[in-house]
Amino acid sequence: MTPTRRITVRYSAEGGGSGPLTMGQDNMIRCIRRDDPEQINKEAVWPVPAGTDLPAALAALRTLAERHASLRTVFPSGPDGFPARQEVRGEGEFTVRVVEAGLLGERELDRLADDLARADNAVPFDLAADFPLRCTLVTAEDRPVRMPVVICHSGADGAATALLIQEWLLLAAGKELPPATARTPLEVAAFESSALGRRRATASLRHWERILRTGPQAVFADSRITGPPDVVSTLILRSREAAEHLTAASLRTGASPSVVLLAAFAALVAHRADQPRLVIAALSANRHRPVMADHIGTLAQDAFMAVDTGLRDLDEVIGHTKAASLAGYWHSTFDAEQIWRMIDDVAHLRGSRYARHVVVNDLSLTIPESASDARPPAVADPEISWFPDQRVPVRLMFNILRVNGSLELALLACPQVLDRTEIEEFARGLLAVVRAAATGPVPLAGLDALTTVRPGVREGDWHEVDGSWIDLDAVRQLLADVLGAGVATGAVANASVANVDVANASVTDVDVANASVANASVTNVNGSNVDGSNVVAANMPVSNAFVPNASAANVDGPNAVGANKDAANAIGTNAISTNEIATNAIVTNAIVRNMAVPAPKVTARVELTDGRLIAHLWTDAAISGGPALTPLTVHRAVVDALPGRDTAMAPHHYVIHRTDPVGPEHRDGGAVPAPVVEGDGRDPEVAGRQA
Repeated sequence: MTPTRRITVRYSAEGGGSGPLTMGQDNMIRCIRRDDPEQINKEAVWPVPAGTDLPAALAALRTLAERHASLRTVFPSGPDGFPARQEVRGEGEFTVRVVEAGLLGERELDRLADDLARADNAVPFDLAADFPLRCTLVTAEDRPVRMPVVICHSGADGAATALLIQEWLLLAAGKELPPATARTPLEVAAFESSALGRRRATASLRHWERILRTGPQAVFADSRITGPPDVVSTLILRSREAAEHLTAASLRTGASPSVVLLAAFAALVAHRADQPRLVIAALSANRHRPVMADHIGTLAQDAFMAVDTGLRDLDEVIGHTKAASLAGYWHSTFDAEQIWRMIDDVAHLRGSRYARHVVVNDLSLTIPESASDARPPAVADPEISWFPDQRVPVRLMFNILRVNGSLELALLACPQVLDRTEIEEFARGLLAVVRAAATGPVPLAGLDALTTVRPGVREGDWHEVDGSWIDLDAVRQLLADVLGAGVATGAVANASVANVDVANASVTDVDVANASVANASVTNVNGSNVDGSNVVAANMPVSNAFVPNASAANVDGPNAVGANKDAANAIGTNAISTNEIATNAIVTNAIVRNMAVPAPKVTARVELTDGRLIAHLWTDAAISGGPALTPLTVHRAVVDALPGRDTAMAPHHYVIHRTDPVGPEHRDGGAVPAPVVEGDGRDPEVAGRQA
């Protein structure tokens, strides 16, 4: 076992106090409360200057705490559990873990430090009490040689972390620093509450609203997108040759290396997605204004970018990306609560919810090159390695780690977009695009020849609606799930189902009471723990049924001995079944989300007319009084069910009829009966907020 001990470090500083949260703190605390620690904490191994002893290392950490109010800030919970204020401590203490590594080699030390950082990264921070730097000093014969650090994002974002590393290196080497002059978090909060600060936040809201109202809801929408993102694979790439190509492309186009790389990435994403219009969330350090350049704290929020790649060549995309980046970063200070309300409101009005598919994090100006240079040299060019899979709620994330001297990047991808083989093909394709851009414009029509990245495939009933690719089958399934048709694992009472053909069904554990089933053909049913009550079945041919643990009473089955026999007037007790799929089923008293009353029995049909989705709903219930469907109640429930359904969209208009759609007037091609009520289902109050 590696010898480990903990040392307590006490600090005392001027400048305590309390005040409102900054917008960056508020935004990051929401993320911390929502996400797993591995997703929101930041881990890194800080270099240790040669000759640093243990007392000097501890003294350097103490000085960092005393210099920067953000490291002494805690966030007590408010009445609703969410912190309402920040409190800066004038004095306090934190602990440093010391791990003695013995006489390990350099690579073994790197591996140990990485493992320690990764383990600590999985532990959440207590925002009301914890010091925001979780430091471990790895020592060799009591001499510090590595320092794994986990940073709480409420205390320091990426840019602040880079500044802290630079100060740590100087302090640990025995150097003195000038007094800190940057704005403290309390001073930032005071500015944000000023008239100028409020105007900037309002401008950011308008920028977000424009993109939310006009951009596609999802970048990736094809037949591979079958559910929300979950586990992502992470590729790390390093290449000195690619850095040379990137520098040449930057000099040729007059754009920064980061902009060139982002444009090449956007062009390749659009090619894979078969979607020229992209909405990209870029993590913004919000240090573009000089007064905030050396701020230690968390200012990070999303810069929202609308990038159009439907252009002739990469040079044009570079120009467009540069403008989109400037607009996005300039409007990346905002009230997170207002942004989330806007996202919800626009989703309600458009019927499509923004999916944060593509995320970019440019850390090239925040990670000190000394930290990169401290790593072992690459063994190939390009060198490709993999990190363990992790849970990150994105489809594709692009981390730019370094652009000068060596191009270093990370790609995190959901397998519904890129599997591991495709991630590597994408990374190599990105290098090929940069290489070509070094010598001249790259025609976007030639990406198939330049790379092995191929567009996604859409099989089925796909259409482009309101700028987004939509699968009408997914829309139909959305309505079916919300309205109760074919809902799995639900209690259904007094259901009448006729002429249903079910084959090879596995049925378990759904309560069905007082069901009347006529003319149903059931084949190869494998059921367990079936207990039936008051089920009346007539004219039901049953073959090859295997039902263990069945309890039945009062079964009247003439000539029903053995298999392949018809059973008439069979009455069972306590029948339980689950996960049944029925076609054209009339379902009564299905529960609809966010409705105060059970929904009447409903069936639905979706049409695409003049670019608008029209939902026809048939119900036998009165529209006024009692259990009822209205366009508003249906639309609210449908929009609430949109998250994770990136290929679906809520209808633009709802037409509610009081007639069975399988009746003669519909089945024989007759006129659709007049609707009882119709409308777009949009809430006037929401429309008023976003007017």
